[in-house]
Formats: sequence, structure tokens, C-alpha cells
Amino acid sequence: MIASFARRRILQELVMLAPAVILMTVFLISPFLLSFYTAMTNEPLVPRPTPVRFVGVTNFLRLLKDDLFWTSLWNTSRFAAWVLPLQCGFAFLMAMVLNQNLPFRSVFRVMLFLPSITSVVVVCVIWGTLFQYPAGPLNRIVQFISGERLQPIDWLGDPDWAMFSIVLLSAWQAFGFQMVIYLAGLQSIPRELYDAARVDGAGPLRRFWHVTMPCLRPTHVFVLVVTTIQAFKLYGQVAILTQGGPKSTTETVVHYMVRVGFEEQKLGYGSAVSVILSLIVLVIALVQRRLTRLFYV
Repeated sequence: MIASFARRRILQELVMLAPAVILMTVFLISPFLLSFYTAMTNEPLVPRPTPVRFVGVTNFLRLLKDDLFWTSLWNTSRFAAWVLPLQCGFAFLMAMVLNQNLPFRSVFRVMLFLPSITSVVVVCVIWGTLFQYPAGPLNRIVQFISGERLQPIDWLGDPDWAMFSIVLLSAWQAFGFQMVIYLAGLQSIPRELYDAARVDGAGPLRRFWHVTMPCLRPTHVFVLVVTTIQAFKLYGQVAILTQGGPKSTTETVVHYMVRVGFEEQKLGYGSAVSVILSLIVLVIALVQRRLTRLFYV
């Protein structure tokens, strides 16, 4: 009787796990294994008369010696380092403001969240207009604030400003998602903790530091790691606005992968880039798990 009940319970658990396992196998594990196999060959994008050969780790060794790949990895890391504090900090600030009992706060929440669900193509068209050189709206604002002392900035054509422009655009476009996560975290904090801190004589700053911040630790970890992963997948803004230029200062790993895999039709080499990028994302996920454990200890 007990053995029969245990078997039924195991069968029930397997049935409940099956959809998730099937979806992960079809959409995650299988594509990664296929990409890894393709990366071990010289397969082109368009079939050719010459047979596809197994080349082992040649593509990976070539990738390690590819200066443009390292440039793209450096640019992607630089983008992540810049966009993280800007995007997450602004999202947290807006969440704190909109968590107050303000009039029309629901309207403001929708307005601030709207860019994150807007197509990146539409966002790039809007910001491309703002970035126009030399008489775009942003340049007019800069000149007005500086009293005409500053020269117009070539936001997307100057190597010193191109990546900053992509960071500014990306932080504005995506901060609404992080804002909503922070709002959920703030609203999950029990009001009793604030009441107890107020009874103990804690002011607004101490309540923020000793109640809000500790309760938001898991939320901070989730937001930072998810934003980092999104940053390493940067592609659309670069493909539409700069195409990796000027002078490869905005070339990213995903844009480089698409270019060598589809434009240069080196599918095997592009797959090697995708495998390396997947491993980077995996490392970030493992760091997330480790940080989560530390914060919950």
C-alpha cells in the first residue's frame, strides 16, 4: 500500500515536471548543444559544394586571438558597468517616489513603465532624432544651458560619446521594468516594521537604512543580475543606430556574433561566439545563486 502510494506520488511529480523539462530541452538545451556542435565545424550559413568539415576547437582558438572579439567583449562589459548604476539607481528612485501616497500615481507608473514595453526600433527612431548632429534637440539643450559656449556634440559619430549615448538610451528605455520589480519589493515590506522603527524613535533616514534596504536585499540581487544579463545581450540599439561604430567603440558581442554569422556567413565561427556568450551568462546566473544564498543566510 505504501509502495503503491509512493509510486503514484513519483509519477505525479514526473507528470508535473514534464512540461518544464520539455520546454527547457526544446528551447534551451537543444539549441545550445546544436550551437556547440556547429561551433566545432566550418559550416557556412549558405550551403556550398564543399563539404562541411569537423574542425574541433579551431574556431574557439581563433576567437581567443580575434582582437575585434575582445574589443566587443570590452565594450559590452563597459556598457554593463555604466548602465547598471544609472538604470537601477533611477528605477529605485522612481519606485521610492511612486510608492508614496501621491495623486495620480497609477498614471505616472504607467507612463514610466511604457518605454520598457515599446519596441526598441521605435525607441531608437525617437532617440536618433534627439541625437541629430549638429542641430538636434539634445544639442540645442546643451547649447542653451552652456550659453552657446559648448560646441554641438556628435552623439553617435564621436568615439568618445557614442557608447555613452547608447547607455543613456538603454537606461531610459528599460528602467521601467526594474522600477516595477522594486515597487513590488517595497509593497511587500510589512508596515509593522516601519511602525516599530517609528516607535523606537527612528527617523526617515534610519528607517530607510535599517528597514527598507535589508528587506530589499533579494530584490537588489535579482534586479542587478537580470540587468547585467540584459546588458550583455545588447544588440538592437547598436544595430539600428551605430552598426558597431565609430571605430568599433560600440561593437558588442551579440552584434559581432550576428555580423560574422549572418553577414559574413561564417556560421561555425558565429556559433563559437554564441557559446562563449552563453557561458558568460551562465557564470552570471551562478553568481546570482551564490549571492542569493549569502543574502538569505
